[in-house]
Amino acid sequence: MRKEIWFGLSILVAIVIALFVLMPAPGAMTNGHLGLLMLALVVVAIMLGFPTAFTLMGMGGMFAWFAYHSQNPDLAVQQTLDLMVQRAYSVMANDVLISIPLFIFMGYLVERANLIERLFKSLHLAMARVPGSLAVATIVTCAVFATATGIVGAVVTLMGLLAMPAMLKAGYSTQLTAGCITAGGCLGILIPPSVLLIVYGATAGVSVVQLYAGAFFPGIMLAALYVGYVLIIAKLKPGMAPPLPASERVVALPAYAQAIPGAYGKSALPALVRAFKGRRAADVPSRTLASHLFVALLPALAFAAVMGLSYRIVTAPDAPRTELVEMGAQQEFDSAASVEEGGLQEPPAEGELAEPPVEGEAAPLPAAGATPVAAAADVAIPAAAPEPVAKPASRAYWITFALVAAALAIFYVFFSVARLEIFKMLLGSLFPLVILILAVLGSIVFGLATPTEAAAMGAFGGLILAIAYRRFNFNLLRESAHLTTKTTAMVCWLFVGSSIFSAAFALLGGQEIINDWVLGMDLTPVQFMILAQVVIFLLGWPLEWTEIIVIFMPIFVPLLQHFNIDPLFFGLLVAMNLQTAFLSPPVAMSAFYLKGVSPPHVTLNQIFLGMLPFMGLQILGIILLYTFPAIGMWLPEVLYK
Repeated sequence: MRKEIWFGLSILVAIVIALFVLMPAPGAMTNGHLGLLMLALVVVAIMLGFPTAFTLMGMGGMFAWFAYHSQNPDLAVQQTLDLMVQRAYSVMANDVLISIPLFIFMGYLVERANLIERLFKSLHLAMARVPGSLAVATIVTCAVFATATGIVGAVVTLMGLLAMPAMLKAGYSTQLTAGCITAGGCLGILIPPSVLLIVYGATAGVSVVQLYAGAFFPGIMLAALYVGYVLIIAKLKPGMAPPLPASERVVALPAYAQAIPGAYGKSALPALVRAFKGRRAADVPSRTLASHLFVALLPALAFAAVMGLSYRIVTAPDAPRTELVEMGAQQEFDSAASVEEGGLQEPPAEGELAEPPVEGEAAPLPAAGATPVAAAADVAIPAAAPEPVAKPASRAYWITFALVAAALAIFYVFFSVARLEIFKMLLGSLFPLVILILAVLGSIVFGLATPTEAAAMGAFGGLILAIAYRRFNFNLLRESAHLTTKTTAMVCWLFVGSSIFSAAFALLGGQEIINDWVLGMDLTPVQFMILAQVVIFLLGWPLEWTEIIVIFMPIFVPLLQHFNIDPLFFGLLVAMNLQTAFLSPPVAMSAFYLKGVSPPHVTLNQIFLGMLPFMGLQILGIILLYTFPAIGMWLPEVLYK
């Protein structure tokens, strides 16, 4: 029998033994103990292979009936059915969940448009001189593709088919190859637009927009840790990540690229300008020169556009402040004005002293036949508001401008005609995906669209990409829609089942028992956070992330307020922790995804060994995020508080 089966059976036996040991005798059991028994039975049933959603609904309905029957046996069935209907309706009326099928549809469209092969090849050539270039290109490809799809199994499987043969052929270590693919594929759990963050936000009542803003920098940090580890390994142990031979770094140049360097020099921008303005290069049409000159100028144009827009933002004058006028003041002003125009007014009392006129201001003339006395009150007419004046740009802006301009100048110094071809490949593979992702995330983070609207825009963008790359057909649309429907149905039924399960758990008093037990331990916030993350990490062995979120987050979230922990920050830690659970042997799902497409000589133990260093990096990332919360909380606080 396989080791994995023995491990699973041992966990089941341990859970059953713990139930018999920790539970009181049947006569002494309370409803709260029934709630804990229900929780343990759900975990056992899921590990035995029963469908998670229907297991949750079945257990929840049965134990809810027990709870209602102990109070009023005559109404138990009716109350249980009412509870199930109300819970299902409340879940389906949640508008945030509409974004789930749209994001999943976008992911399947991008996956089936075959963009990942173009992306990997272009990054492979662009990073050819970087130590461990194939591994770095694999991690970057996984990060971009996982962000666009958010489906761990699809990313790991496709990269296993594409990158693993290339890396093994280049002499890379099997362990390093497996670790890069599995760890990079799991980045889609954390980096927005992540379905996990949507599910957590709907379960814990946290804004999905703030979760997306908070997860952006932790995801980049984790990817940077992976790349840094690969660079160190490539330098210290070149045998695990050997440099590419010269033949692998050669780019096939078209005819124009072979004609221009010999006549005008290797630097792309000056050569194209001289060829376009002066004597034409042999057999190179002017349209070709103009198009490639425009492509070469794109980084400079993008720099000018971004810095120009930034300049307008940082130098924009402050909005004029409008002062509130006290109620009735305008009426007094109007009445005083009518007096000056010759209107009637009550004469002042005889002998009353009048306020002297303001210096430089003429006193009002008395009416005909009236005693020359001062007006009842002087009215100061407000002066016109000054024109708003633009602010000077700050020193930070000019420093940024100088640094980016210097980097751009260095870029153009080394920007040869051959690198222009690689840049064109990146334009055709990497930049469309990056623009799609940034458009979706930017519209959400900056408040231009709700997550649902941004997801619809992303799905439409994925459709446009599939059409642009000439991969769109009816079969692609049908398969993407079919897979989206299956995945969405699974997630939605999970929500319904977890909602019924949580209601039954609360009715039985299981939540109160857990709360009393945790609070009775007199833990500090740090100790509680460590306990919660360890429990989530262990649950990641036998359970999927969806099951952990929908079953156990309703148990942890009510305790956060007592320990003064922000649910947003807790959700970021949970998302990073669940990536660790995907890489932790012996029940790491990404390892089994990769094993299914690996060559026969690659064993499961080799994949596990390759995953362990990256799991350590993820634990380091969790520690860094907890030690420096600003990594995740700075952007939400700047944008929304």
